[in-house]
Order: sequence, then structure tokens, then C-alpha cells
Amino acid sequence: MAQIRNFSIIAHIDHGKSTLSDRLIQYAGLVTDRQFRNQILDTMDIERERGITIKSQTVTLPYTSKKGEEYDLNLIDTPGHVDFSYEVSRALASCEGVLLLVDASQGVQAQTLANLYMAMEHDLAIVPVINKIDLPSADIDLVKEQIENELGLDSESAILCSAKEGIGIEAILEAIVERIPAPTADIHNPLTALIFDANYDPFRGTIISCRIFDGSVRPGDIIRLMSNNTTYKVEELGIFRLNREPRKELSAASVGYIISGINTVSDTRVGDTITLDSDPAPAPLPGFKEAKPVVFSSIYPVSSEDYQSLVEALEKYKLNDAALVYQKDSSASFGQGFRCGFLGLLHLEIFQQRLEREYDQSIIMTAPSVRYLFTLNNGNTVTVDNPQYYPDPAEINSASEPFIKASIFMPERYMGAVMKLCLARRGVNPRTGYPTPGRIEITFDMPLAEVIFDFYDKMKTITQGYGSFDYDLIDYRKSHLSKLDILVNGERVDALSLIVHRDRAREWGVRVCDRLKEEIPRHQFKIAIQGAVGGKIISRSTIPGFRKDVIAKCYGGDITRKRKLLEKQKKGKKRMKMVGSVMIPQSAFVAVLRTDNE
Repeated sequence: MAQIRNFSIIAHIDHGKSTLSDRLIQYAGLVTDRQFRNQILDTMDIERERGITIKSQTVTLPYTSKKGEEYDLNLIDTPGHVDFSYEVSRALASCEGVLLLVDASQGVQAQTLANLYMAMEHDLAIVPVINKIDLPSADIDLVKEQIENELGLDSESAILCSAKEGIGIEAILEAIVERIPAPTADIHNPLTALIFDANYDPFRGTIISCRIFDGSVRPGDIIRLMSNNTTYKVEELGIFRLNREPRKELSAASVGYIISGINTVSDTRVGDTITLDSDPAPAPLPGFKEAKPVVFSSIYPVSSEDYQSLVEALEKYKLNDAALVYQKDSSASFGQGFRCGFLGLLHLEIFQQRLEREYDQSIIMTAPSVRYLFTLNNGNTVTVDNPQYYPDPAEINSASEPFIKASIFMPERYMGAVMKLCLARRGVNPRTGYPTPGRIEITFDMPLAEVIFDFYDKMKTITQGYGSFDYDLIDYRKSHLSKLDILVNGERVDALSLIVHRDRAREWGVRVCDRLKEEIPRHQFKIAIQGAVGGKIISRSTIPGFRKDVIAKCYGGDITRKRKLLEKQKKGKKRMKMVGSVMIPQSAFVAVLRTDNE
């Protein structure tokens, strides 16, 4: 146990987390130069393109210290986005220490601070590392000062490195061995293991990634998942190199995988505790909670003939993504589809891209929505996450929407702009704090519906990337809600309906109508796009129709001749408007979600 170290790397986006992981893996000799590729732990194309980590990965690095002692260093990689903050907290709960990476040219930034607080909550040893020292713009002295003043860490203990050039990698490995404590555990206690990730293998079923806290487990043992009391027989277990390496036993303090014939990832839950059925632990490990979807959207195949292939694609996708929730749905405009629940907007975006790329599906997605509560006059309470099921307004006694506690870290100079943004999004009860000189933390209570569209992007823009945003769901609060219907050529398009706050209904109506006017192509007849609340029209845009110049052949002559031709054309347009149908392109549904014209 004294030869094991469990650690993670935390950093602001683009500070070199994946590059440092690559260098550590190369130094440990797990991959040859021929097999090596950048971002080796990121397995999805989307991760590599966008430079983000979506799926947590783990690797055990063998290392011989300068004193000649051999160690197993377990690197638990973590996703970095606010949508996956629960997974990050479980991964950190599996570690004893972290490398806190700071860019030598950009210094301490928002996520550096947020990640530091998360590591402190788990009482982890923190090793500051200054990366990118080879850049011409690197200012090491200034960054050391920031580490001292803003993070409250000892800057003299910070390790200088360049992950790209491979400078300082040995010093980092020595610091992991010396400054991160060895795990404390008792092999004689009943087995307790924390699940921090799970992924699906088409041949072996679900592969659980876990950290063993106490006890040991061997192939053939019967294990129990404590959240749902299901039991499984262990078929194989082992540690992660770049590939899985089977072992005869996983004992206290180690990190590895367990394969036990679990059919889907949904049967395992991140944060759950594994114990032995024959000798169960008295209580599960703390911190487990169900991952609940907060954003909902409907998906439909572009062609109704593709419905069956969409069903099969969703079943396969669900095997790998336990957080996705979906059920059958139907729409007058698009026919059969599914109503899906997501952890947040990034989760929704990744889902859409993976369905299109990996499963070759062309889909239409409706505007995202949150779950609202309506109390009816008869005392019943209904939950609505789809505007199609909005209750009859005459029967509604009161309505409530979910509120979040939003925490924003940023430099002081952006305070005014961020305050303005939060107040515009119906933020209430602002609180401010000064964790370090020159930096401020603002906390707002905000409706979740105002955050799910583009709040994160807007906040990043006005703080020039220095702001970090985190949120927790707090409760439901009473609110004045209305259903905004969008009518195209007099017909209600249910996929474009939204539930909005009454005070912002007209603003939303104008925005959606203007967006649709830009996206829907012109037809042979005039198209009216209207926003309506109940029977009241609150906004309108008109797409002019194409018109043939029917009086071009008239050279002079009597005006009545021209008028006769124009009247004939007008009647034809009117008749066409009655029988013609409007084609709404898929881009129109996506355009409604973008609100960058604010």
C-alpha cells in the first residue's frame, strides 16, 4: 500500500492537462513512439476536436523513484465541464492528491480557483505545477505571486515544467511520490469500493472503474451494488494500463476495473459502493446521489421511415451513457420521436453530435426545456417538461419553476457586466465575497430556464474567459408562466412551442419570429410567422412570396388590363396559400436555440 499513489490533474481549460497526461504515459513507457498520438486518453473524436474530456479515463503508471523504489501511480482523469461536476467530485473522492496545473503565460484563471476549492473540500494534497515555461510570453515570477496570493499555496514548492517539450516530467513524478500521501486502508475490513466511472464493451458488458477503499476482491466473488442491492459474480478484474491488464486480486487502496456480467451502464451508478454479498460493509461510502436530468428536449427522425433505426441507435447509445433518460413522444408536425433528459446543454450537444456521427442519424431537436410544476384548481400537482402537455390555463392555480444557486468566480473588473447579465436573466438575491485580493465571487438565485440556453457562453464572453460558473439546484419557486405557441402560415408548430415567463413572452416571441424569418426559405406565397399566448398574437414576422412580373408584357395600354392581370395573380396566390404547405428546414429549429442577437 505504501507503494501506491492515487492522483488526478486539475486545471483551467487549455492549460495543458491532456498534454501532461501524454508525457507521463510516455515517461512510464506504456506506449512506444510509434503507437503514440496526442490526447491518448481521449478516445472520442469529439473530445479530440474540441479539446475537452467527456469520459473519465484511468491509467496505472509504473515508476521507479530516484531511491530505487517501485511505485504504481494511478492517474484518474476527469471531465472538466460544469455538466459533469458530480462525476468529477467522485473521481476526486477516489484520490489522495492532485496536480494543480497553471499556465505560465496566462496565470491563475477561474477554473483553477473553482477546481482548487473542490480539491480542498475532499481534503486532498495539492501539488502546484507551472506549465508552458518554454513559451516566449511565460512570466514565471508573476504566476508564482498569483499562486501565493490568489491560491494561498507555497509558490516555492511549485514545479516548473513544459509538458509539450517534456521538461520537468521527472520532477513531477518525484513530487507525486513524495508529496502525495500513500492511501490508508485496511485489507481485513469488509470490501468497500467506490464506482467513479463505467463504460460498455459489446463483448464483455459493463466495465466498472472503481477505487478499493477497504478489503479485497477476487474473480468468482459475489459482489453487491449497495444503491439497488443487486448482486453479480466477478468474472474478471485488473488494472488499467493503456489496455486492461487482468489481475488475480484487487486489494485495498488500488484502482482498477471489475467485469461481472452487468448488461448495461444504467445498472451501475457513479458514486455507488460495491461490497461483498457474503460479508457486506455496514454502510455505503458517503456522497452518492442519483444523476437527475435537468434539461429536456424532443428528438425526431428527419424522415418518418428512419424511426426504427433511431430506436436502435438510442438503445446502443444508452448502453454507454447512463445519464441519458428517454421515453416515447409524438408530435403533429414530426410524427413519432422521443423525449430525452440531459444533465445540461453540453450533454445535449454531445448526444446530438454522437448520434449523427457514430450512429449516422439525421434528427430534428426541439428547443430545450426544464421541468415545471403546476398546481391545478382541484389541488393536483402535475410536472411538465414538454410544452405540448401544458395544462389548460383555466385550470392552473399556480406554477413553479426550478431555481439554481449560481456561483461565478471572476476578476473584480468584470463585476458590473456580470451583474447586468444575471439581473437580465431574472437573477435575485445577489451575494458577493472576496476569496482572494482582486477576485470576486458572486452568488445569485436564478431560474434554471434562463441559464440552459446560452448563459455560460455569454458569461465567458463578457469575462474574456476568466469567469467560471458552477450551479446547484436549490428548489422550486412560484412564477408567472405562459405557453408561447409559434404559428407558421396559421398552423401551430408544436415542436417550436416554449414555456416562458410571462414578462418575457413578447421578447421571446419577437426573437423566435425574427429567427424563423431568416431561416425559412421564401415560397410562392406570403408566409406569416406569429407568436401567440393563448388566443392573443404578441409578435409577427412576414416572409414575402416570390412574384412573377405578370405586367411585364404590357407596353402602355389601358390600366384596367394591368389591374385585371394583378387581380388574377392575387387570386392564384390566395388559393395557393390555402393549399400550400410550408417547409421548415432543420436549421430553423437550431436557430431558435441561438440567442446571440441579444
